[in-house]
Amino acid sequence: MKILLLGSGELGKEFTIAAQRIGQKIIAVDSYANAPAMQVAHAFEVINMLDGTALDRIVAKHQPDFIVPEIEAIRTEQFYKYEKQGIVVVPSAKAANFTMNRKAIRDLASKELGLKTANYRYATTAEELHKGVEAVGMPCVVKPLMSSSGKGQSTIKTIADIDKAWNYAVEGSRGDVVEVIVEAFVQFNSEITLLTVVQNNNPTLFCAPIGHRQERGDYMESWQPARISDKDLYEAQDMAEKVTEALGGAGLFGVEFFLTDEGVYFSELSPRPHDTGMVTLAGTQNFNQFELHLRAILSLPIFEITLEKAGASAVILASENSENPSYSGIEKIAALPKTDFRIFGKPTSRPYRRMGVALANDILETPIEEIVERAKNAATLVTVNL
Repeated sequence: MKILLLGSGELGKEFTIAAQRIGQKIIAVDSYANAPAMQVAHAFEVINMLDGTALDRIVAKHQPDFIVPEIEAIRTEQFYKYEKQGIVVVPSAKAANFTMNRKAIRDLASKELGLKTANYRYATTAEELHKGVEAVGMPCVVKPLMSSSGKGQSTIKTIADIDKAWNYAVEGSRGDVVEVIVEAFVQFNSEITLLTVVQNNNPTLFCAPIGHRQERGDYMESWQPARISDKDLYEAQDMAEKVTEALGGAGLFGVEFFLTDEGVYFSELSPRPHDTGMVTLAGTQNFNQFELHLRAILSLPIFEITLEKAGASAVILASENSENPSYSGIEKIAALPKTDFRIFGKPTSRPYRRMGVALANDILETPIEEIVERAKNAATLVTVNL
């Protein structure tokens, strides 16, 4: 099969590696050359994926069997046309179009499906943001409708923060949509990602829940399994199945939840492998998240997902701008037991850019805090050099 991968970052790279292992052909697409997935793909294209004409051109050129989005900044309304041409859009044109924009997926979850979410409003101007903050109260969180990895996300605690939050959200927005969502701050005890695998002709499956910690709106560490009560896990699985069923299609979805004293709140959804799911590269499951996504797309039956080990991931961040980053300290991670790493191969670096990940695992009986600490310590051993 021929797969057109739209977005070629570290998640796309691991997906491409999984696809190569079972003989699939990948054309990697991104807005810059030498993106991580391009380094392991059969072919690549460099275009602005918000340019519908450019998108049409490469679809016509390559005639893919599947279109697999990896990022948000895509002219996703084009996907309906491609589906009519007989191309499979992953998970579906509706799913990709809805979830690339926080407005569509939040309204689907809250208004149509009745899932429990934070109180929220939308704003297209700073003035509307002031009104939205007044409606939901402070503290509250502001996010661009189109962004990824926490870009443009901030917390408002005082009136003086509102205009700063608006400007930061606009700067961090991806695509051509200048609109934000402001949502009441949920007093949560923890956050989880529930990787949900929707199959074409077989039951929906769930991975063991993944916990994560964020800074600047981006994940810093993730671990599997996360601690969660049976009641909350059942509630999260029920919500995840409802929203993925409404979106349609097959593939892996990263569904995020807040765990609170009042129960489970739906937060966000990604129709593809999730940043926090990098922990599955630590050998925590019989299939990692990228293999699961691929198998579901290709209608290869997945009998079960088994938790094999406890594991953790911790990000390796750049601290400086560089046009040719290099790395030191990798041999120190390599010398550690039950520890591994991935370097993504991004051609440039900037402060806080995710350049790699450290991975640790152990038997399921090991306290997860110990494994997280090992992954964090391993990540500090690598330095991204100018």
